[in-house]
Amino acid sequence: MKDRKRFVREKFSRVTRGYDLVNRLGSFGRDAAWRKRAAAELRGYPGPLLDLCAGTLTLAREIVRQDPRPVVALDITPEMLLYGRWRLRKDPLRHLIQPVGGDAEELPFPEKSFHGATMAFGLRNLARPKKGLFEVYRVLKPGGKVVILEFSRPKNPLFAPIYRLYLRYYMPLLGGLLTGDREAYLYLARSIYAFAAPEVVLAWLEETGFVELRAYPLTLGVVTIYTGLKP
Repeated sequence: MKDRKRFVREKFSRVTRGYDLVNRLGSFGRDAAWRKRAAAELRGYPGPLLDLCAGTLTLAREIVRQDPRPVVALDITPEMLLYGRWRLRKDPLRHLIQPVGGDAEELPFPEKSFHGATMAFGLRNLARPKKGLFEVYRVLKPGGKVVILEFSRPKNPLFAPIYRLYLRYYMPLLGGLLTGDREAYLYLARSIYAFAAPEVVLAWLEETGFVELRAYPLTLGVVTIYTGLKP
């Protein structure tokens, strides 16, 4: 477990500066739309909100852009948070985002602290994803909403083999060229195909205690958004 956390932290620290560019080019520009959809799920929920596995603060920035209120952005990789903070240095909404270094499986917050929580492309990187979900449940207020944006495996029989080739060859090539760390993007492909199917993630959320569960795929099932409420 500690080895996995160390691996993830080291890999993301090495690709920090090129991370968002690879995401943009690798998704053919769709990643921004995915984050907009995820952020919109919390529109109208008051702050404070919690953004887990916050990386370079792209989702946190979209959340406050749509509806300005305080967001605590937690990530295990300090380099990602620092770089995200630097990029937002001239942003008028910068003061609403509070970066915090920490582990999503051991949140440094008391119970019932947040009205909503998000996690974009982080659940599959946790050593114990169910432990992370229980932690989210713990720190949400009653009526609070969780929104998870995560990669998934397309089921379309024509598109699925094309996507496998894309992950196996295109993403490592692109990531290697732009960040110098091809291995990090080989890990990306492996982590997507090793991760739980949407019905399993929904079962985890139900086991955790969340209700009114939803899962909807975007871009032919390349990603899935999961939502649930704490009773």
